[in-house]
Amino acid sequence: MNDAAPGAAPVRGVDVIRENLKHLPARPGVYRMFGEAGEVLYVGKARDLKARVSSYTRMGGHTQRIARMISLTRAMEFVVTETETEALLLEASLVKSLKPRFNVLLRDDKSFPYILIRRNHEAPQIKKYRGSKQDEGDYFGPFANAGAVMRTLDTLQKAFLLRTCEDSVYSARTRPCMLHQIKRCAAPCVGLVSKEDYTALADEAADFLRGKAGELQKRLAAEMEAASEAMEFETAARLRDRIRAIAHVRSTQDVNPDGIEEADVFAIAMDGGVSCVQVFFIRAGQNWGASAHFPRHEKDQTYAEILAAFLVQFYDKRPPPKLILVNELPDQAELIEEALALKAGRRIELRRPERGAKRDLLTQAERNASEALSRKLSESASQERLLAEVQTVFDLAEPPERIEVYDNSHIQGTNAVGGMIVAGPEGFRKQAYRKFNIKDTEITPGDDYGMMREVMRRRFSRAMKEKMAGNSQDWPDLVLIDGGLGQLNATLETLAELGLTPDDVTLVSIAKGIERNAGREQFFRPGKAPFKLPENAPVLYYLQRLRDEAHRWAIGAHRQKRAAEAARSPLDEIEGIGPTRKKALLHHFGSARGVSRAKVADLMEVDGVNEALAIRIYGHFNSG
Repeated sequence: MNDAAPGAAPVRGVDVIRENLKHLPARPGVYRMFGEAGEVLYVGKARDLKARVSSYTRMGGHTQRIARMISLTRAMEFVVTETETEALLLEASLVKSLKPRFNVLLRDDKSFPYILIRRNHEAPQIKKYRGSKQDEGDYFGPFANAGAVMRTLDTLQKAFLLRTCEDSVYSARTRPCMLHQIKRCAAPCVGLVSKEDYTALADEAADFLRGKAGELQKRLAAEMEAASEAMEFETAARLRDRIRAIAHVRSTQDVNPDGIEEADVFAIAMDGGVSCVQVFFIRAGQNWGASAHFPRHEKDQTYAEILAAFLVQFYDKRPPPKLILVNELPDQAELIEEALALKAGRRIELRRPERGAKRDLLTQAERNASEALSRKLSESASQERLLAEVQTVFDLAEPPERIEVYDNSHIQGTNAVGGMIVAGPEGFRKQAYRKFNIKDTEITPGDDYGMMREVMRRRFSRAMKEKMAGNSQDWPDLVLIDGGLGQLNATLETLAELGLTPDDVTLVSIAKGIERNAGREQFFRPGKAPFKLPENAPVLYYLQRLRDEAHRWAIGAHRQKRAAEAARSPLDEIEGIGPTRKKALLHHFGSARGVSRAKVADLMEVDGVNEALAIRIYGHFNSG
């Protein structure tokens, strides 16, 4: 790829485009259009850059959206690619990262969860997994949401008795945990199942998730009958329970009637300039859930335009399945097929079936898309009214697009965490939530003001850098702080140190009411008298929900940090002690406390602990 240098920037948008045309080749590539403040307005791709960009210089014939985009353009940049397919993939990646104003944008682009059978341990672990596939093991998915994964995991535990605990917990066990008692784990941690038999359980779970459940059920049924005939009734009962659990999983998954092994199903519905794309995931002949997406686009854009942009962005960092079913063929469907095949390294089929079971599946997805869109429009209308009331209550120039809410959580100053949640016209924007581990060692434990200062310093230092770089979309229209006048003043002092004034950031703190009763909250604003809202006001309920969500998020972050701290063993801090030696020490002495009380001679009795290591362990616990 080669970058073409942008030309000078005249005042009018069309003049900017004409100036850049002088330097453009008639080759495939990607172009970016920039506004007055350097913000990216649009990212597009073309088979012929010169021809595509020249179309913007023609007078008339443009939609209102395109005409507005042209008028705002103040600079352009170009990247030349070898093929149009490469340009399409690069365009999708840039749109996702830059979020241009005039592009169709997949806003709720979260990573979907998978089930992972992790194999880089003597006892494979089964778990929910998100993110890049770095761990060695078998991945199954995607599932539509965490709930679908957890329901499947719950039943898989009953059927295959695989461990879900982390390695640190596994290595520290000296007796079976509660999961073994309720028949959800084979307890490999204490040797109640051989390594070979446990690995066989993991292989059976993998086979089940690959769609071989029928064969597995038949094999287990034969083993159950053989155990019963041999009068091994406990074994037969265990096998019976496993067969029932597998049957339950199969009954709760909608098996595709047409025998599709692997496919993604996309159905788009549109109303009032808003669209919903419903996605079904079919894997191993089972429906692994559905998710609804609401892409951002202009009202005049068509189904084909929206779905084309949506599909390429959706698969930007996800592996596409062999078959993709759509209720509307997207623009340049063949090019999208070719681009996805290039990413996957195999043939991808994009189809719009007209009849049969596949059409029935799409009809079901269309129905779900229409219902989800109706709910979204109803919620949006309610949300708009609430944000208009927030505008009135806090004297804002416009209804807020981005509200940030902050809270802190700790226990007597330990494991202190700050939390930030974000809300706007679409509701809670969970992908924008942030956690702040309190790092300043000079803060007195339990000093809420000091913690708030650190959170605000870190958040707005970063926000100011992003704003100076031309990215102002994450600048809050309203900042709510869970606390009283003290938290408000601490925040004001910190922002003043950064050179920000109350005119730059609209600040409000919410103090809990008398006797901490909901409905009696006081609101504090810089330079104004505190006030209350009527107890039955819808806007008060909305602000309470925001405050409570921030509290929930901060509490959850604190609990995660506390749990991680509690799971650590003092033995983890000693050089030379890995999982095997730690397990041997805990087996021998019963607990880390028992190890701390042992003498050097006693420590040397443990397998794998020589004199040098014993002295090191003793010295760790007896530094005096």
